[in-house]
Amino acid sequence: MAKSCNICPHNCQGDVGICGVQEKGLISSIAVDPIEKKPLYHFHPGRPILSIGGFGCNLRCQFCQNHHISMIQGRGQKLSPQEILSMVKEIPNNIGIAYTYNEPLINYDFVLDCAQLIHNAAYCNVLITNGYINRKPLEALLPYVDAMNIDLKGFTEEFYNKLGGSLQPVLDSISLAHKHCHIEVTTLVIPEENESHIEPIAQWLAALDDSIPLHISRFFPRYQYEGKEATPPETIYHLCDIAKKYLKNVHPGNVH
Repeated sequence: MAKSCNICPHNCQGDVGICGVQEKGLISSIAVDPIEKKPLYHFHPGRPILSIGGFGCNLRCQFCQNHHISMIQGRGQKLSPQEILSMVKEIPNNIGIAYTYNEPLINYDFVLDCAQLIHNAAYCNVLITNGYINRKPLEALLPYVDAMNIDLKGFTEEFYNKLGGSLQPVLDSISLAHKHCHIEVTTLVIPEENESHIEPIAQWLAALDDSIPLHISRFFPRYQYEGKEATPPETIYHLCDIAKKYLKNVHPGNVH
């Protein structure tokens, strides 16, 4: 019988799904970052956090800014949750660990194992995620999560269909996470594609909680969008002004 995966809305059948994950605990990147780089501006500002990433993603964004790890299954370092906890403890003033760089939730079992261990050691777990996950696995993980930055890529079903996903599961993840932990939201603005989505995104977030921080981030040509122009900084500042009509905390991203 073919294996089935119920972690994300793709509900893949077979040994390897759309995300490409085959091996648990394979690490592509390790760094100590300021928490603001995640970006999280309202969660332990000024503190460092150990950041780890793997390989693969369950969406197929043509504009992916980290495609060198998210669109491949590479050869990385394999670490156990216990080894990661030891690294967390060695960093002065560290608040915990951020699962980031690629989509962390596709390596769900590994993240859950780590998160439980990190939580029990009184450190923080931070997820930087596209939010494309089913409700039950997210509910099981959230008791161990302290903060999330969720990437809300647009605000139409048509836009998400182009990325190989759908909008509603991401909105559901934001709504659910907001009840359990600190959340901030990021939208990468691609010229002539999702600029018009910023106002409805801000309105929707404000209806949930107008104190949720929104990061409106600048796109740079990457992956299959290498021929496009970067988002002008003035566009980002203009969209921030629009979002500020609805939200208390709006931040421009990558404008310098």
